[in-house]
Amino acid sequence: MTDTPPDAMPLRAAIIPVTPLQQNCTLIWCTATMKAAVVDPGGDLPRIRDAIARAGVTVEKILLTHGHIDHAGEAKPLADELGVPIEGPHEADRFWIARLDEDGRAYGIRGVVFEPDRWLDDGDTVTIGDLTLDVYLTPGHTPGHVIFHHAPSRFAQVGDVLFQGSIGRTDFPLGSHDALIRSVREKLWPLGDVAFVPGHGPASTFAHERRTNPFVGDAVLGLG
Repeated sequence: MTDTPPDAMPLRAAIIPVTPLQQNCTLIWCTATMKAAVVDPGGDLPRIRDAIARAGVTVEKILLTHGHIDHAGEAKPLADELGVPIEGPHEADRFWIARLDEDGRAYGIRGVVFEPDRWLDDGDTVTIGDLTLDVYLTPGHTPGHVIFHHAPSRFAQVGDVLFQGSIGRTDFPLGSHDALIRSVREKLWPLGDVAFVPGHGPASTFAHERRTNPFVGDAVLGLG
């Protein structure tokens, strides 16, 4: 588990790699209230429970960026265990959530089908304690993918839209390379120099990726 530095107040985040795919499940909390959200609990619930205990927070909801098995497979069991709602992703990912059990068997990961307590859409907000995060619909990797952005902290959880030095796959059913590129260009880059946690791999910043990313950097997209 890795933590954001103390100067990231009033939001803190701890990354908890889960599943054989090393997906970045993230515990995000409000330092004023110590209320928290678990983002993308794809599996390995004992590790997630341990992270919650170590942070000393109270989880009040689960947030999902999209419906793939490594991000959403154990959202329902964790929500039931903690007695909290599931918010996200966008309803266009109903296709993926409906096949979580099937995909779980294929990947050797538990997948439990569920209905979120709240589907999210572009322009919505979600709260964690006193924090308010903006929701952006960012299709491409999946049709209902969303990201979460906390403007005061210049922080975003971007799921599998953008990685350090790469972008999300678009060769899955309902994926679209063109839509993913538009999501990065029209939704992520306008947010400015934001530190982000991706769905896999190390954290980065939008500014760094705009300079160096070989798929969506400014030079590649003709923005430089």
